[in-house]
Amino acid sequence: MDYDRYVNVEVNIAKVRISFQVRETMTSVEEKLLILRQYIADNGPMIISFSGGVDSGVLAAVAHDSAGGRAICVLLSSPLIPQREISGAVHMAETIGIECRIIPFPILSDPTFCSNPPERCYSCKKKAAVILKEYAAKHGYASVADGLNTSDSGEYRPGIQASDEEGILHPYLVAGISKEEIREIAQKLNLYFSAKPSSACLASRIPYDEVITPEKLAMTEQAEDALWSAGLTRFRVRSHGTIARIELLPGEMERAMQKRDWIVRKLKDAGFLYITLDLEGFRSGSMDEILKREQT
Repeated sequence: MDYDRYVNVEVNIAKVRISFQVRETMTSVEEKLLILRQYIADNGPMIISFSGGVDSGVLAAVAHDSAGGRAICVLLSSPLIPQREISGAVHMAETIGIECRIIPFPILSDPTFCSNPPERCYSCKKKAAVILKEYAAKHGYASVADGLNTSDSGEYRPGIQASDEEGILHPYLVAGISKEEIREIAQKLNLYFSAKPSSACLASRIPYDEVITPEKLAMTEQAEDALWSAGLTRFRVRSHGTIARIELLPGEMERAMQKRDWIVRKLKDAGFLYITLDLEGFRSGSMDEILKREQT
């Protein structure tokens, strides 16, 4: 593709300035999808950093179609990812028809990450990028790409700097694609997961500066598995020591109260002593609220 037809754009994502190119009069999702396909084709063979979420799933589907079979997914498996998400990611890849390779990711051996500073995602993404790049070089892949998109500019994501430093590609940024447009593309491609709720690693359930341990992650995973079993759809179980702070969609709070006794029992079985319901409801990145307060 002749990228001279495009203009340079700079955005600040997680306080990191990222430069990319977009077409001056690019308005339709169809046009952006064409640019996404061409960019992937131009940078193949490609590894997709895969999580099983909508962003990486759509990228995998487009790469599978656009890279002439020269794209694969690589999922880094660790206690940070619930087992149900790993199983779902494998199923997603199978449905798309793209190969998915799972590589162990020993991130809990990193004391800096486990100390859980506000910049913990930098340590995680740095190590993940190195592993993915080494795998790509060993197996003959030219690039590694992730699902970073234009909607991520409003979130606190120090891991983006690490990915940028390691040369991870951001195809959605090149095409100027947002999260809403990713879901629209998923619908156009008839992908069954177009409405899949967003997720995040289990470390995001633990307050900053509280040490991350396998036991705390396992408690949170077991607690959230219970909420899935209760029929709830979008939630987080934030771990505050022995206290579980449950964030739910406002419309699902009544359902949770109807199953209160069962939920309390299951979360106590997971290891929590006190079970609370956050009246403010579900919100991504609620653990970052203390950082915003400190900044003000």
